[in-house]
Amino acid sequence: MFKFIRQYILHPRSVGAIAPSGKNLALKMMEPIDFKTAKVIVEYGPGTGSFTRKLICKKKDSTVLVLIEQNKEFVKILEKEFKNVKNLFIINDSAENVSKILQELGYKHADYVVSGLPFISLPKSVSVNIFNETNKILDKGLFITFQYSKVKKKFFEDYFNFHDILFVMKNVPPAYVFVLKRKK
Repeated sequence: MFKFIRQYILHPRSVGAIAPSGKNLALKMMEPIDFKTAKVIVEYGPGTGSFTRKLICKKKDSTVLVLIEQNKEFVKILEKEFKNVKNLFIINDSAENVSKILQELGYKHADYVVSGLPFISLPKSVSVNIFNETNKILDKGLFITFQYSKVKKKFFEDYFNFHDILFVMKNVPPAYVFVLKRKK
């Protein structure tokens, strides 16, 4: 927890929260995923692994999980904790490069993208780049992200079609899970 808070203090715009996401939010983020059919799952901004742990527990051994984390300290934590997980790739890069990253790993598309990125505090240009890249790799899959308010809902609608909005009351603060499909 201390390492997370330290990174928030050092990088508030990219970390976006003072503490990792709670268990209830992590479980709600997993609900839209069909783990029986998922072949490739990408996670943006896994931080210290709140969602990652759930993804690893639920995914099939053959499912590829690609973690894209820009913060080097978080990458070290992830590498240490998940070093023995099959078909897991931890990439120290920006989600803005997801299509290139997947291509280098030998994949064209992801079935699901799970995001812990703080779109409310990221520069608009970075969010736009991530949204455009996400649309490139999704094909028929879902983009699952959370926000603490619906203030950016219209911004998301410019790039995605809403499939669902889930609410997590038992989280500090309460959160909305946006389940999105790419615009064609």
